[in-house]
Amino acid sequence: MGKNEFLTPKAIANRIKAKGLQKLRWYCQMCQKQCRDENGFKCHCMSESHQRQMQIFGENPDRVVDGFSEEFENSFLDLMRRSHRFSCVAATVVYNEYINDRHHVHMNSTKWATLTEFVKYLGRTGQCKVEDTPKGWFITYIDRDSETLFKDRLKAKRLKADLVDEERQERAIQAQIERAQCSLPSTEAGGSDDQNQEEDPKLDHNLNGGKVAFLLQPTLAEAKAVKGGVKLGLEEEIEGSTSKRERRSQGKGY
Repeated sequence: MGKNEFLTPKAIANRIKAKGLQKLRWYCQMCQKQCRDENGFKCHCMSESHQRQMQIFGENPDRVVDGFSEEFENSFLDLMRRSHRFSCVAATVVYNEYINDRHHVHMNSTKWATLTEFVKYLGRTGQCKVEDTPKGWFITYIDRDSETLFKDRLKAKRLKADLVDEERQERAIQAQIERAQCSLPSTEAGGSDDQNQEEDPKLDHNLNGGKVAFLLQPTLAEAKAVKGGVKLGLEEEIEGSTSKRERRSQGKGY
């Protein structure tokens, strides 16, 4: 068997070591390669593949760092959402759970130098509730997704209830209009029939031999003549009374 065959003890030991986490300073994020010691990391930095990746990084370093930072932030918040959605937990606990994945984005490739800076950033942006305690930094995930969904559901329920109330009112108004339209012809017909029934007996009674009285209104000339006659009668009575008084006074004088 060769020196580094697949089933040799050294090869098995190397695979076991590769499964675990290595030192962060010997990890190359651009090449996504973990080195075991300083010598291996130095050899990797001198390799041609690493030099090509560094040329790409040198063309637009801010864009590369922002991309790694965004990926690290999204992965960290996804872990918080899945594992510690409604609990207050230490930031170091969440970070240790996050780095269990060998292929995670390392913090030395982001714009945050330490975990404390990243936790403060989460507090400033309102993505987590941050508390500084004697035991360290504690963070609580702010579940904005469930809040928005809950608000949307409430809004939809309110709109649905408003529509139902409006439809109910419209139906009630339409029913009242229909009842009113149905009742109007029947009342008019009933009133005309009653009037005809009340008028018919009178006509029959008059036609069967009853007396019919006619009231004739006087004309204007007749009304004036009547008024003039009344005035003349009053004047004659006044003159007669005055003549009687004069006669009595003359008789007393003689």
